[in-house]
Amino acid sequence: MLSIENLNQYYGQSHILHDISFTAPEKECTCIIGRNGVGKTTLLKSIMGEVAAKADKLHYQDTDLLKIKPEKRAYAGIAYVPQGRQIFPLLSVEDNLKIGLPVHNKRSKETTRQVPELIYELFPVLFDMKQRRGGDLSGGQQQQLAIGRALVTNPSLLILDEPTEGIQPNIVDDITKVIRRLNQEWGLTVLVVEQKLHLIKTLADHFVLLERGRCVAQGRGDELTPELIQTYLSV
Repeated sequence: MLSIENLNQYYGQSHILHDISFTAPEKECTCIIGRNGVGKTTLLKSIMGEVAAKADKLHYQDTDLLKIKPEKRAYAGIAYVPQGRQIFPLLSVEDNLKIGLPVHNKRSKETTRQVPELIYELFPVLFDMKQRRGGDLSGGQQQQLAIGRALVTNPSLLILDEPTEGIQPNIVDDITKVIRRLNQEWGLTVLVVEQKLHLIKTLADHFVLLERGRCVAQGRGDELTPELIQTYLSV
């Protein structure tokens, strides 16, 4: 689904990411893990084209992402929920969701002006609050809105940057269940940055472990050993 070979990223004279290589398998969940400041968010931004990067290969399905503009990557089937959520606080919940409809219509080859029912099924609170302004929602509800808006685009790859950060535990549980449902029942490929160890163990079919901008380990989720956790994740 997503294949990366020798990706490097620079901020000015600083070399941030060093020869990152991994594959995110189709219909599985891959977790990008590591302590704060190791380059996880920069890696996601590089995949989405938000920051410039060099790579021998950055392919999504049969698409060379290095050859298409960042704003076109959603039309290729990639949905991205960044840190900070970036919802529109003055727009209603429903209007925030409808922003994804142009991409949905092109990818689905149909025209609709309505939010897909699936979104409200996954996140019932969004239906209950669809006429409220996005800025009036709690942090956890805004995160659900951001994920729902991404799903409106009908993606085949969903990229999430710390989707449970700073959210109340009950909504963390809801979001985790939705991610697993999307992944296991509907075959959506998921790439997620996560730091909470219990969530990593719940979500990860595969993991990619970063340290100082380098990939120091990767493998199946059950191959994340106590030694790796102690060396690279423990504070």
